[in-house]
Amino acid sequence: MLSVVVAPWTGDSKPVFVHNPDELHDAASTMKVAVLAALCRSGVNLDAEVPVVNRFESVVGGEFGNDPDWDSDPLPWELLGTHVPLRLLAERMITHSSNLATNLCLARTTQQAVADVWRRAGATRSATPRGIEDYAARARGVHNRVSAHDLVRLLRSLAGEPELLALLEQNDFRVDLAAGLPANTRIAFKNGWFPGVRLSVGLVQSADCPPYLIAVCYTGPLADGTDRTDPAARLLARISKAVWDRRDEITARAPSTRPVPPRSAG
Repeated sequence: MLSVVVAPWTGDSKPVFVHNPDELHDAASTMKVAVLAALCRSGVNLDAEVPVVNRFESVVGGEFGNDPDWDSDPLPWELLGTHVPLRLLAERMITHSSNLATNLCLARTTQQAVADVWRRAGATRSATPRGIEDYAARARGVHNRVSAHDLVRLLRSLAGEPELLALLEQNDFRVDLAAGLPANTRIAFKNGWFPGVRLSVGLVQSADCPPYLIAVCYTGPLADGTDRTDPAARLLARISKAVWDRRDEITARAPSTRPVPPRSAG
């Protein structure tokens, strides 16, 4: 199953291309964008130091932990047993897609706050009601699922939060949407993957055209679950390039554009 949504960045502009836009896919790590928004909107002190542990409450009761072999970021695991600024964990959740950091951030906000992020974005089908690797919840039918259309809505909902978009620009896994763009093209994006799933959503910002949004979700055997060599990532890159090559058509419908958020100074 392949889903694609392409839309101008302007808040009142409808998508200019859709393919299976409302089909649900496993959210994988794209749900980390909603966790980031919930955390930052909560008013929590991001500079406060929090303990790095690997025990979390399941949404169906009991506890669970993450498996380091399924995590793409070794740094938080090296910090187990110490205290670190919450800001560091939020950054690693996005830039290196750390599962452990995600659950630590989620523990500092609430599932209701994450649900509110989706609601405020105008999502119609997506929900991410559990933490990463909460297998007991998954066995009880509690799934993190997203549609391509809702991922575009989610990213668009960050328009007034340039610091979050700036963090998304620092995503280190530039093998799918980013790989389909010319070198040094700005893209604020988050991807997700595991065996059978590869998906990514991004805000593409270029000097020669208005910014636009793209979400591509793939569920199928091409996705082998590797973070940087996944064949499905190359599929997403080809789609991203095809969209880039027709970028003038994408933005032609937009009567005006919002200012491109500035790069983070940090």
